[in-house]
Amino acid sequence: MQAQHTASYYAESTTVDEYPRLVDAIECDVCVIGGGFTGVNTSIELAQRGVSVALVEGGRIGWGATGRNGGQLIRGVGHDLTQFKSRIGQEGIDRLEALGVDAVNIVRDRIKEHDIKCDLTWGYCDLANNASHTQAFIARQKHYVDSGYEHASYVVGGDDIHSVVGSNSYVSAFVDMGSGHLHPLKLIAAEARVARAAGVAIFEQSPAEFIEYHRDYVLIRTALGSIKASRIVIACNAHINGLEPTLSARVLPAGSYIIATEPLSPSIQRELLPQNFAASDNQVGLNYFRLSRDGRLLFGGACHYSGRDPKDIGAYMLPKMLNVFPQLAGVKLSHQWGGMIGIGANRFPQVGRLTHRPQVYYGQAYSGHGLNATHLAAKLIAEAITRESADFELFNGIPHMAFPGGRYLRSPLLALGMMWLRIKELTQ
Repeated sequence: MQAQHTASYYAESTTVDEYPRLVDAIECDVCVIGGGFTGVNTSIELAQRGVSVALVEGGRIGWGATGRNGGQLIRGVGHDLTQFKSRIGQEGIDRLEALGVDAVNIVRDRIKEHDIKCDLTWGYCDLANNASHTQAFIARQKHYVDSGYEHASYVVGGDDIHSVVGSNSYVSAFVDMGSGHLHPLKLIAAEARVARAAGVAIFEQSPAEFIEYHRDYVLIRTALGSIKASRIVIACNAHINGLEPTLSARVLPAGSYIIATEPLSPSIQRELLPQNFAASDNQVGLNYFRLSRDGRLLFGGACHYSGRDPKDIGAYMLPKMLNVFPQLAGVKLSHQWGGMIGIGANRFPQVGRLTHRPQVYYGQAYSGHGLNATHLAAKLIAEAITRESADFELFNGIPHMAFPGGRYLRSPLLALGMMWLRIKELTQ
């Protein structure tokens, strides 16, 4: 049975080219496993450096989180970089912060260079649920100014909050005009075409079933074919499914869900998001939302660590949307969908090279903030394969623990931990 794109607003509003199955034995310099943002963009970066590349994807290009996510293009990589200060020092933290800005610019530049039509809109706001969030926003804005951030950023509070979001759920907002939102499936569809034009051999419906490691090469076997390569890039994220046990143990699939309303009137659109910013709150089980190009509200959140999807995503997510925007009572939903994101224990992207298998490079565990980080990971991996890269080594030097509990208990254990954080949040 062939895997097709989930029935989302994104899939309904774009066309993704189809690519053949792998049915032969072929050879290349680098085999990339995974047809999401990490895999496709690594292929582009490598091909532009003169490397021969073949990419295999188990479903369709953009089938996983790449083609289902909230479409929010937000500055930064990782959560709480200070946790790594003892290992990389302040200089390392400063470099990671700078790379978080570069990551957005990589996407910006790719869209501009190839004239990609993906509904790119600038403007994003973090929303504060309490006063402590506001204080953090004020400190962040000062840091942005002090570090020379080139885009406008500011804190909005009091009655002015309604200038960015038409909800009484929030006490303030941090606005960043260097971040924004876009249509992710349109973006990956166009990037796959860029990769193909650069000479990348792309194969869909061809899941990698087994990797054979030999002294001088690696052999990737699919159901009907194989690829012999000197190096491989594993870019499967939440869908790695034991293909490489070391990487599988470090990433946990977690469900995230989105509902889309029918197109709203211009007046309702202006009431909800007057400046058409993407937005996200700061709860443990966060909500994120934005308007689509045709005026729908796309409302997402409810990260599930249990491994079980809600029976009815619309019924599950609708009360969350109405809690933020009660004025939407009675509005019909047009779409509902979900997908798996890859979570790491330290919430920092895992980009590196396996010590015990130095021919294996990887990028995974973007923890819900992958649109920009995947593009940065792709650039760093390609740099590392073709030459020395200090930035790649900075990422590669960050330690990532395996989730406790093994294959069957790690999801329930993490779900219990997140439940405790949510209870703690509600009682503060």
